Amino acid sequence: MNSTMSEPEGTVPSDGQRRSPVIAGETTTEIPVHLLFRDDNGPLKLPPDLRPAVVPRRQGTGEQPRIGRSTPPPAPQPPAPEASVPPVDPSLAERPGPVLPGWTGLVAGTFSLAGIGAVLWGTGAVPDVVAALFGVTPPPYRGIGIGLWCLLALGVLLALFGLGGLGRGSVGHAWVLTLCGDYRGTVRRTGLLWMSPLVLRRRVDVRLRHWRSEPMPARDAEGTALRVVVLVVWRVKDAARAVLGVEDHEAYLREQVELATTRVLSQLPADAPPVFDEGTPIGEAVPTLRDAEKVGATLTKALAAECAPVGIEIFTAQPTAIDYAPEVADAMQRRRIAAIDERHRDSVLTSVVDAVDDTVSRLTCRGLIEPDDYERKALVKDLTVAFYTGRAGGADRWHASS
Repeated sequence: MNSTMSEPEGTVPSDGQRRSPVIAGETTTEIPVHLLFRDDNGPLKLPPDLRPAVVPRRQGTGEQPRIGRSTPPPAPQPPAPEASVPPVDPSLAERPGPVLPGWTGLVAGTFSLAGIGAVLWGTGAVPDVVAALFGVTPPPYRGIGIGLWCLLALGVLLALFGLGGLGRGSVGHAWVLTLCGDYRGTVRRTGLLWMSPLVLRRRVDVRLRHWRSEPMPARDAEGTALRVVVLVVWRVKDAARAVLGVEDHEAYLREQVELATTRVLSQLPADAPPVFDEGTPIGEAVPTLRDAEKVGATLTKALAAECAPVGIEIFTAQPTAIDYAPEVADAMQRRRIAAIDERHRDSVLTSVVDAVDDTVSRLTCRGLIEPDDYERKALVKDLTVAFYTGRAGGADRWHASS
């Protein structure tokens, strides 16, 4: 029993002879002990970390298939946290407020004043100045009883309530109504209106507006300091949330523009870095902040998500200027000029080498030069210097003239 079991590799058996493997390059796989004494005849099920993986042989090598241990898949990475959006208060959804046509309040106030005048005329309590102004002679004064006083007080209240609730609605503006701190609705109607004089009215501009920011500091993906100017086209879509959901919706918009601009611009470099490595095409498109359409779409989407909870609708947010900060502008300009010069030198050198090769090949084919290595090297050297000097000088004169 013991003689048939395999001994650990690298040990010598008790009989003094070293065991040679039956199959060259054989490997062993650890199997748990409890799986060797099973009663069922079903297929062997190993844990995922011990399950063998068959490695196919390579073609043309004569290598036999090997059994290797499979590598467990990497644990899934958690998604990157997104920017949190302010919660929306469901009680501040805009709804129409209580409002009546203005003529109703005007009629009620007029009839109340007429009733007050009739009561005063009937009791003779009309002042002499008023009677002389209208050219009438009032009846003699007979006193005012408690009932008439109540009637006069009611008339005054009705007149104040009818005339005090008159208001004028204009195009592009809305009234947000609150009563004792409770939202009562929004009025977007135009013309002469009547609203209860007990409610507090707050006027808000709901027209389409645009705002141009001052140069804001920002940094790109490489940490380079920038100065950015953003143009935002917006309007108040939900007047209730814009007035009651935030202290100052215009100041909130300015702060969110600065925050969204900083976050969006930090994801891309300001300019594509100069690439001159072998195997990398020079004209390869690299996403940068110079792609105004893509940057504007991303900025508009981010800003719209931040301003929607306060009732502000963002139509577009476009960066109108993305410049380097004054402290790094000179250094970045020198870097850009150096990159252009390097690319120009590379193209000039390539054309010079092609021209020299073509010239030497033609001279050799026509028998004008001997196929001697020394003469060819000297000729190649002289032609390279001559062609490169001529092309570089012409390019410098072209730059100076432009």
